Amino acid sequence: MAQPDSTTSTLDDFFSHCMELVFIAGEGGRLLRMSRALTEAMGPELLDAGSQAEIGQLVHAEDRASFDEAWEHLRAAAKPMDVVLRMKTADGSFKCFQCTARWVPEKEEVYGALRDVEERIKSEIQLKLLRAINDHLPVCLWAIDRKGIFVLHDGKGLDSAGLKPGQFIGLNLFDLYPESGTAVLRKALDGQMSYFVNEIDGVHWEAWYLPILNDRGEVTHVAGVTLDITPAKRTEQELRAKLDLIERQRQVIRSLSTPIIQVWDRVLTLPLMGMFDSARAADVMEGLLREVVRTQARYTIVDLTGIEAMDTETANHLMKLTAAIKLLGAEGIITGIHPAIAQTIVGLGVDLSSIETRSTLRQGLEYCIRRMGRER
Repeated sequence: MAQPDSTTSTLDDFFSHCMELVFIAGEGGRLLRMSRALTEAMGPELLDAGSQAEIGQLVHAEDRASFDEAWEHLRAAAKPMDVVLRMKTADGSFKCFQCTARWVPEKEEVYGALRDVEERIKSEIQLKLLRAINDHLPVCLWAIDRKGIFVLHDGKGLDSAGLKPGQFIGLNLFDLYPESGTAVLRKALDGQMSYFVNEIDGVHWEAWYLPILNDRGEVTHVAGVTLDITPAKRTEQELRAKLDLIERQRQVIRSLSTPIIQVWDRVLTLPLMGMFDSARAADVMEGLLREVVRTQARYTIVDLTGIEAMDTETANHLMKLTAAIKLLGAEGIITGIHPAIAQTIVGLGVDLSSIETRSTLRQGLEYCIRRMGRER
């Protein structure tokens, strides 16, 4: 009985036990031998195809042209083919693999291997994203070990602080900033993410301290992301200043639009003009009652000559105003009522018998003077 060739037996053992995705293929891509790891990773289609299985049948349709071109030049190339492709796996999904292969003239075969590069590609994308943030946004990216020694110090935001990339590497953060954010850093070294906002030399910073853990969950480093928010702070301050100015202007406009005039001893006049809504009515009531108390007024004339329309709610406010004036010991007099406003007030069902009314401001003032003359 013939003994099996030791070389063949060793090769069989290799393909059976090798943990890598390796294969031997013919010139056209037909798979001659493949490791068990490859068949398990790529699924039963390779086994079902048997001797007709081809490496190209695993390649995604959109990547097939790139694969065919690379395979075509493989025989003439002096160096291995090295191309990243999407290939179908055992669960039916496509993943990125790096296909490395070399043509062996003596055997007229291709020896190759596949390597899963999904994680590597993700890592490369993450690094490129981090680099883009570092180079284009006003951030400082840094990291310290548990002793506080800088192992990373970079970012475009360093310009705002007058620093250069890498300037603090090898230095101790706690020596450089003995009081700034020490408690927050200690919190991060204990495993808790920290966030705070501070100002250093006129520059406003928004900072995150992130603990970096090893496989055992121990904090080995603290990473820092510090964002220069000075422009945003300045915009916020400018906006607040503008809002304050607008509010002051509104107060001036209100005072000008509702002037309270002392036209006679202990006689106040409030000539109303323009739009008179509920919000303005509330302001008028507050200001007028305060002035009645301050001047110890005996009569208050509310002149509506400049008001041509008034809604029901505002008319109700006006009635409440005269009632409040009376509670303060003064008498409220309404003058210059337009017909439309009179209809609104009547529509409220308010009894006007207790409120003194006059056609004009002059008549109202004459009424007050006569009353005060009788009192004397």
